[in-house]
Amino acid sequence: MMPQAGAHTGESRAALPALAAGLALLGIGLLFAMVIIAALPAFLDHGAGSVFTWSWRPYRGEFGILAMLSGSVILSVSALLLAWPLALALCFWIITSPRSPFLVPVRGCLRLMTAVPTVVYGFAAVFLITPLVRAGLGGSGFCWLAAALVLTLLVLPTMALIMEAGLAPRLSALCPGGLAVGLDRMELLWFFVLPLSRKTLLAAALLGLGRAFGDTLVPLMLAGNAPQIPAGPGDSLRTLTAHMALVTANEVGGAAYNSLFAAGALLLAVTALTSLMLRRIQAALDTGAEQQ
Repeated sequence: MMPQAGAHTGESRAALPALAAGLALLGIGLLFAMVIIAALPAFLDHGAGSVFTWSWRPYRGEFGILAMLSGSVILSVSALLLAWPLALALCFWIITSPRSPFLVPVRGCLRLMTAVPTVVYGFAAVFLITPLVRAGLGGSGFCWLAAALVLTLLVLPTMALIMEAGLAPRLSALCPGGLAVGLDRMELLWFFVLPLSRKTLLAAALLGLGRAFGDTLVPLMLAGNAPQIPAGPGDSLRTLTAHMALVTANEVGGAAYNSLFAAGALLLAVTALTSLMLRRIQAALDTGAEQQ
């Protein structure tokens, strides 16, 4: 009887992770289904109130959200283009300067920055960054550039720590032999570690892009929230996430409120598409490396 009881206990314990995974998948599936079903009426409306237009004027019956979708893409990609090389440079400095007296403070600062709430970044930027942008570009200072700079600061620490976690062990494994033949840590990192770390670099880019695209408070507080395509870094824009927050706070029911489900569906679709594209790129890179 005792062995049978132990076998039943083991089976029960093995079933718990499967049950948890199943519940998680079920929850995600229900979320996607709810958003898509609720968004279908907005997607199927091809009249003047269609969401697939560039004009958001609810008082005229125009509920287009393409300008907000473009704003999300423009802002997140610009933040990624600024943050990714800075994160890589910071990662290079961290793992090639093990004896620097600034290493421990810099690492501690990066970890602290990942725990700071987004609203703190936005609130500080209102008083520190927007006046500088206003002085340099004119206008109110609440624009594409201000939001992009703060989003860069928001995603940079996480990206740098992910890069360090992937690159540092490889460099440590190569250091004994590499240093013995006369190569320094930077040469080992550049010529040997970096070409083998494309998965880590893509993972950092994916996480940074996803966080920038999905952030709400920074664009809500700093981007100006004008539903338009910005012509320059000093112009205002509105992202999908900020748009959803604004409309939810001011509308209860009606066509404008129903368009939020279409915005949510597009937000989910773009995030999933970005993930799939990066995974496909990584698979192509891995295939090319195996063939070489």
